[in-house]
Amino acid sequence: MVRAVRCTVLFKQRFFLPLRAGLFVFFMLAVGAAWAAPETSGNAGTPQARIEQASSALDAVQRALNDADSAETLKTLSERALQAQRDAEASVQALQPDLAQMDARIEQLGPAPESGEEADIARQRKALEQQRSELDAGVKRGKLLAEDARQLSESIEKMRAQQFSEQLGRKLGSPLSPALWRNFAEHLPDDLDRVHGLYRQAISGLTQATAKHGWVAPLTGLGLALLVAFPLRLWLRHLGRRYAASGRAPDGRLRRTGLATWLLLVGTLLPGMASLLLVNSLRSISAIAPRLESVADAFVGATFFAAFIVSLASCLLVPSRPSWRLFDIEDVGARHLLRFAWAAAGVTWVTLLLRAVNNAARTSQISTVAFYGLIALIYVALIMGMLVTLAALHRRRAAEAAKVEQEESAAAHARAAKPPRSGWLVLVRLGGHVAVFAALIATLLGYINFAMFAAQQMVWMTVVVLAISLLMKFADDFATWLLAPESTIGRTLRLSTGLAPSRLEQAGVLLSAMVRVLLVLVGITAVIAPYGNVSMLYSGLETMAGGGLKIGDSVLKPSAVVWALVVLAGGLALMGVVQRWLVETYLPKTQLDIGARNSISTVAHYAGIVLAALWALATLGIGFEKVALLASALSVGIGFGLQAITQNFVSGLILLAERPVKIGDWVKIGDQEGDIRRISVRSTEIQVGDRSTLIVPNSELITKTIRNMTMDNALGRIQIQFSVPLSTDVGKLRTLMLDIYAANPAVLETPAPSVQIDSINGGMIAINSFAYVNSARAVYGTRSELLFELLQQTMANNIPLVTPTDIHLVRDS
Repeated sequence: MVRAVRCTVLFKQRFFLPLRAGLFVFFMLAVGAAWAAPETSGNAGTPQARIEQASSALDAVQRALNDADSAETLKTLSERALQAQRDAEASVQALQPDLAQMDARIEQLGPAPESGEEADIARQRKALEQQRSELDAGVKRGKLLAEDARQLSESIEKMRAQQFSEQLGRKLGSPLSPALWRNFAEHLPDDLDRVHGLYRQAISGLTQATAKHGWVAPLTGLGLALLVAFPLRLWLRHLGRRYAASGRAPDGRLRRTGLATWLLLVGTLLPGMASLLLVNSLRSISAIAPRLESVADAFVGATFFAAFIVSLASCLLVPSRPSWRLFDIEDVGARHLLRFAWAAAGVTWVTLLLRAVNNAARTSQISTVAFYGLIALIYVALIMGMLVTLAALHRRRAAEAAKVEQEESAAAHARAAKPPRSGWLVLVRLGGHVAVFAALIATLLGYINFAMFAAQQMVWMTVVVLAISLLMKFADDFATWLLAPESTIGRTLRLSTGLAPSRLEQAGVLLSAMVRVLLVLVGITAVIAPYGNVSMLYSGLETMAGGGLKIGDSVLKPSAVVWALVVLAGGLALMGVVQRWLVETYLPKTQLDIGARNSISTVAHYAGIVLAALWALATLGIGFEKVALLASALSVGIGFGLQAITQNFVSGLILLAERPVKIGDWVKIGDQEGDIRRISVRSTEIQVGDRSTLIVPNSELITKTIRNMTMDNALGRIQIQFSVPLSTDVGKLRTLMLDIYAANPAVLETPAPSVQIDSINGGMIAINSFAYVNSARAVYGTRSELLFELLQQTMANNIPLVTPTDIHLVRDS
């Protein structure tokens, strides 16, 4: 029995302390405080002194480890070892720049000549080498110390994990065992006396403090606590609801998720702050006895945690306002679940407070076992009640779906009106049944530790999952609203940067995704907090953030990655500003044609991308020489695998530089012809006559024969050919043709139109005439107008045009 009750003490330290601190861990993670390492006295002084202090601290941890037997002691020793590791790593990082500077100074002296050197130079060389030796020794010792601290911390965590497994698997005493209750009855009078003695200490401390300092501070604290807990809290809740219902609130789901988040913050912080005000007012006059300090801390922590549970359930279920409810739950189910949430919060508050009183009063361990068994059964009963409510909700949904299917005549209507399935209800019910069954069986068999663990983890995981779900919905709604094209910030960004609305929406989606991923990591950390030391996770993140991830000879640090992304985004934004200035302001003021302006803007665009990428790589610590080495290593692969892409890219650069074709040119390639609309580094877009777009790889424009109809402002030539009978007056015909050309305003006077006899054959005269217009684009339309006029004039002047001879072969039967 003594061994069993000792296990209970270890279990109490293992599970209830993380549960008490769970809310604080959650909020610290939410605001990012976990990234900040606590400052210690070892951070002062030189790096060598900090290494000495870290070595002394690590030795102290190793000595204390031999006498450590509780989970809290092991946790403290693990945190001290991690702190020693952080101090050693920080000292190494502080020494490495000095060592690099010393190497640079020694390198300037060069190697010592065999014939000797001046005494002054030799003396400086010796002093520098001595200093370098000391720095190198400090770096090596710091690295070794950091590795020793890491290994020691891992060893302590293994001991804690082993102790954790042993606690879960030990049998303490079944509530069905009469021996347990006989022992409890024997120790109950003594335990009540201890609790009464603790009560007398509390009354004595309060009486002495008020006799010395008066009741001003306690009454003021009580008044402020009541003011914060009730009028201020209710007013802030009303203020949030009124704003959410007004026209100033954003449209969409953000109204509901924003109000729910506001109610969660108000409902959690204000009751906790009220309890903190009350406790601090008593501490200000030393009215709390030393043995009751832990009880006061437990009172504050329990109030925070219970308020968090109640406010979370209230803002999610909202039984009085179904339209603001975030979950698809009917009113009856919402009211029942809210009652269970209140009950769970009350049980948790009482459990944490009584556990602190039990520790302060130093009651018997058999009473602790009985108390934990009773709490486990209460938790099991609450979880069973919630599961019954969810089952009833599921049955009502199924009945409603069946009723709709019977009433609707068309199957499509039945499927459309069918209420949505709630898959999360099925998962919650399944997990809850498993946890309840395991906790109930474990309690009845005497495995109190496991039963308490299963019940508490069920409650804690439910709270964390619901809180993270709410925050993820709020983060998604807020991010998409913040960067929406119609929002104030969205309009400002569009006007200042020229971003398209679709780009702003994409940025909002990416921001939402990043925040939600961070919230998921926070939730995972909060869930695994009761299983072990979360400081191990923080230490790994801090080590990666400080030392970085080593890849080859380079060290990739998260801070460097963030700065590189910032530099890349800034470089691309600057490139966009410069390109817009070129296209919209500078280039239109020049005498360059549109093709030349396009070439300059395209080259500037890609040059800006390359410079921004090189700038970002330099921020990561990747120099140009490493980029050149990588490019040379990939050149073989590029030559074979990406040959076509490389060929088109080089061809695009040639087109932009030599400009054999440019934007606006009318070209003919193969059997296709059209206007060039865009030239990029990979392909060229040609708009053909039917307004469709022909995308031609740039290599086709370089390696194949292309006819440029408008190169160098070439004139368009019109050719008209026809035949007339041999008896036609060709002089009159020639004068008629020249008059037709002269009457058309599109025909140029220079070069002058010409009419010639091409041949005389078979009783026909072949006429060939030429005229010119100012552009090849005008040839087709002008030629059509000339042909219309030619037909009219020849008909009016009785000039016949030769028609094809129609020969019919008839066979006589």
